[in-house]
Amino acid sequence: MQDSAPPFLPYSRPDTGQAEIDAVANAIASGWVTTGPETAAFEREFGQYLGSGHMLAVNSATAGLHLALEAIGIGSGDEVIVPTMTFTATAEVVRYLGADPVMVDCDTATLNICPQAVECAVTPRTKAIVVVHYGGLACDMDAIHAIARSHGLKVIEDAAHAFPTRYRGRLVGTLQSDVTVFSFYANKTMTTGEGGMIATRDDELAKRMRIMRLHGIDRDAFGRFQSRTPAWHYQVVAPGFKYNMTDIAAAMGRVQLGRIDAFAARRNELADRYRKAFSDLPLVLPAYAADGDAHAWHIYAVRHRDGAVRPEWRDRFIAGLMDDGIGTSVHYIPLHRQPFWRDRYDLQASNFPRADEAFASLVSLPLYTAMTDNDAERVIASVRRHVAA
Repeated sequence: MQDSAPPFLPYSRPDTGQAEIDAVANAIASGWVTTGPETAAFEREFGQYLGSGHMLAVNSATAGLHLALEAIGIGSGDEVIVPTMTFTATAEVVRYLGADPVMVDCDTATLNICPQAVECAVTPRTKAIVVVHYGGLACDMDAIHAIARSHGLKVIEDAAHAFPTRYRGRLVGTLQSDVTVFSFYANKTMTTGEGGMIATRDDELAKRMRIMRLHGIDRDAFGRFQSRTPAWHYQVVAPGFKYNMTDIAAAMGRVQLGRIDAFAARRNELADRYRKAFSDLPLVLPAYAADGDAHAWHIYAVRHRDGAVRPEWRDRFIAGLMDDGIGTSVHYIPLHRQPFWRDRYDLQASNFPRADEAFASLVSLPLYTAMTDNDAERVIASVRRHVAA
């Protein structure tokens, strides 16, 4: 008897096609596969999309965050405030530099970093704040910038979820922050497989990050081989890193960037479909952006409306969706619950009540541009079937 079960619907899948394949093939055929003309064009086109600033393509957003913190002078003994509701990369880059991440709680509705918690966490050792635009919804950046100004702190935006997000009508990446870092990992709103982009309007920070991106050499390979100065002649001016993006990745990124507005529109359609379908269920749905702003909808995370619900509900819910062939994820296990961070800094769940309560029933549903309307209806039907289980 033939199995008639529908195919498995993954939590996420990149939206790529023949245009990306052709771009990558052309980059390989050009003979220039590392950082070269495609990367330079990608940086230029990304900057044109944002409308201002210096752009530096890197091999991951983690690399970009590390470069940003190094460039603003974070070092041993410093503290950097970060959200507990994030992926570990946001905090681990602080430790790369010998500094200490200070985790703070989230806002109940948005799951973004709580400005009041940030204010309470500032000490004489604090040098910077790193915010994460959870799910693609911008943080309260007016409040964050006000805190930073009052205490003389730098602000780094971990915008891994947030392209193209708008805050107060402006694209994330063009705000008053010192540096913004985007991610192009496989499940993000656009992808280069692995990769990221740094945006800054600060000339000196851009100069420092550009040098540190590739071994602390004063010119990258493309610049050396295009210059009249002999290619072998370069100067190492700092002990840098190996964080450059390849032309193969950049070629793919250029195609994806050209599709980003269509991607954003589709993500909004899917989010609206979910919102209408789930409005009568006992679920807390993701917060929407204010009028005139834009949510990138990288993550569509729901949680049970009953704050006292136990994690067993989530386990049953996820298992039910899996039985229907629907993949899910959880964003995130808060950092204060991760063994390394919990034990190193003696973090107690009671100090993060909002993040801890949200985590108890948090589930991320599939939302990606390669989904069809039928895929979305499968998710909706499965959620409605299992939410009360």
